[in-house]
Amino acid sequence: EAPRAAVSPQNGAVPGERSKRDENVKRGNWGNQIEFVLTSVGYAVGLGNVWRFPYLCYRNGGGAFMFPYFIMLVFCGIPLFFMELSFGQFASQGCLGVWRVSPMFKGVGYGMMVVSTYIGIYYNVVICIAFYYFFVSMTRVLPWTYCSNSWNTPDCAGVLDGNGNSSTAINLTRLLNATQKRTSPSEEYWRKYVLNLSDDIGNLGEVRLPLLGCLGVSWVVVFLCLIKGVKSSGKVVYFTATFPYVVLTILFVRGITLEGAVTGITYYLTPQWDRILDAKVWGDAASQIFYSLGCAWGGLITMASYNKFHNNCYRDSIIISITNCATSVYAGFVIFSILGFMANHLGVDVSKVADHGPGLAFVAYPEALTLLPISPLWSILFFFMLILLGLGTQFCLLETLVTAIVDEVGNEWIIRRKTFVTLGVAVAGFLLGVPLTTQAGIYWLLLMDNYAASFSLVVISCIMCVAIMYIYGHRNYFKDIEMMLGFPPPIFFQICWRFISPAIIFFILVFTVIQYRPISYNDYVYPTWAISIGFLMALSSVICIPIYAMYKVCRSEGDTLLERLKNATKASKDWGPALAEHRSGRYAPAFSPSTECHLEVQPLHPEKARSEAAAAPPVQGSNGSAHSQDSRL
Repeated sequence: EAPRAAVSPQNGAVPGERSKRDENVKRGNWGNQIEFVLTSVGYAVGLGNVWRFPYLCYRNGGGAFMFPYFIMLVFCGIPLFFMELSFGQFASQGCLGVWRVSPMFKGVGYGMMVVSTYIGIYYNVVICIAFYYFFVSMTRVLPWTYCSNSWNTPDCAGVLDGNGNSSTAINLTRLLNATQKRTSPSEEYWRKYVLNLSDDIGNLGEVRLPLLGCLGVSWVVVFLCLIKGVKSSGKVVYFTATFPYVVLTILFVRGITLEGAVTGITYYLTPQWDRILDAKVWGDAASQIFYSLGCAWGGLITMASYNKFHNNCYRDSIIISITNCATSVYAGFVIFSILGFMANHLGVDVSKVADHGPGLAFVAYPEALTLLPISPLWSILFFFMLILLGLGTQFCLLETLVTAIVDEVGNEWIIRRKTFVTLGVAVAGFLLGVPLTTQAGIYWLLLMDNYAASFSLVVISCIMCVAIMYIYGHRNYFKDIEMMLGFPPPIFFQICWRFISPAIIFFILVFTVIQYRPISYNDYVYPTWAISIGFLMALSSVICIPIYAMYKVCRSEGDTLLERLKNATKASKDWGPALAEHRSGRYAPAFSPSTECHLEVQPLHPEKARSEAAAAPPVQGSNGSAHSQDSRL
């Protein structure tokens, strides 16, 4: 599909820009730089920014949490982000192909694929529930407003009474004190109607057909947006990555104009400085930065691999990381202004209504929305925003798997049939997601969320840092970046990559182990066998690393174990820039028939080479332009 796309003169050109060709005809490139930045922003900014960060912030000392959060962003988040982007861009390969840098560590790439598979399966189920709520919000009265429905229990106590007037706060407070069993109509709607929750994770019950239908819808949407790989998804992100900000702003303006909003926001931001000395606060900050930016999922390497070789990914990584964190802070205002309004309305403390995860998105926030005039409109906007935030991440998860498969097989046949690979992965993802739409689905979803993508990511990231900095060698890597960007990575990043970031990652790992509590959902405690399955999921991604390393050492040449190890970790011959025109310096090819035929595939564009000659260091610029001019002749 890529070569045909590359022929059209207008390919990826934005209005007012000269039409242009792909630099890498075989794999294709982003139409332009904005597409890459928007896709990466859409990837990094996900549901966690809305439903995890504001709650963590409020739990860990309000404004005081921002301090460790931004320190972790600077010393761990941005450096890791830059490392993954530069790694993928330099080699123009997905998360498996980049490990030519040290073939023994290719298991890290497989680990990333396994993690992306798990996340891709359950993430789309969350999107499908958001789709479901989005569709049912298209009514005059939201279905979770009153307690008069067939699924409600006698314990249900709505915020509004039958006439639509606010019931007196005093009565409700008395109700709350008298019996702690009061459940809100939104919670009963969620548990008894949408999920029809079973009593145990092993008791699957029946498949919830409305959710299954929505799961189908969300997979079809993801597939259609990725039908032409980054060529089609690059156009879609103009909408999916920017529109959530429009919705956030609308909800923000609506939220802060409500009575009691200030209470909620002060709850969210009031600093408790004594909490700064608490290790848990630092651990939460580090973990949140780490998971929020999507490090070690393989998606960043994949997205960057479609960049032009000389793209300034250093600038991109700083823009994207800061946008991601700013979005989290902004979303906190949106969430807590409305929670403050609801607490004020009920006459209770904000802590009584604050929640996180699916509980915030599908119970607490929807209930607060029922109090607003024209509540269906706000509900439709809120769930539409959740859908878009989820899709941005889901695109990259699917593209990561597809790119890894296509790059690994690597022949012309599969490259032409990339669309079918995408279809195959999407169908498999849909079928594997079906158990999560059963009555016990939410238990499995939370199990995957807690185990499949928690400490395994930290291990993968730590090993990646060590492999690049210490096995491949930091000097080699810094030279590679200088060859690509025209300047070596700033000293700060060199120190972070070599010492600080691996140390912080190790700290997160230790913290995760010490802080470990078996998972529970509301009052339901998971049985031991379910937790064992969780640990097996976590192990399944990490175990790829030692298994592949042993396999590679056994297959390497050498008489002694030490020789074999050396050969297994040595960069392979085809490591380096993907295109011959960029292989200068120590990557300059010794001419052989294979390299010559490699050259013939390349496009002819003297104008690009000229601009490169101006922008890049003289040696490589002139070398690149000489190549293009020759092949033009």
